[in-house]
Amino acid sequence: MESYRIKRKNALPLSSALKEFLRESHLTTGLNTRLIFKAWDDVSGAAPYTLKRFFRNGKLYITLNSSVVLSQLASRKEFLKEMINDRLSRDELFEQDDINVTWVEEIVLK
Repeated sequence: MESYRIKRKNALPLSSALKEFLRESHLTTGLNTRLIFKAWDDVSGAAPYTLKRFFRNGKLYITLNSSVVLSQLASRKEFLKEMINDRLSRDELFEQDDINVTWVEEIVLK
């Protein structure tokens, strides 16, 4: 009986293989956008009041259904931006070199 042995050619850790797969499949832009939206929900605490989210050219556009929440968050925009970017920098799946979706540079509340 012959024994078969699998040779490890160019073995990669699973996290590196997953990042490479996402990059080659052109899925990093969509994933980065979803990670930004998730970070907004976690950091702001305004997920129940958020109607729409949109991200383009470094600007995160948020539409809220409560004027009270909007006024509370408006004074904390710079802090929220820093917290979102900090959370993204610690996320292993966030692709920092994606040309379409990068860091949050500005938050626009409506």
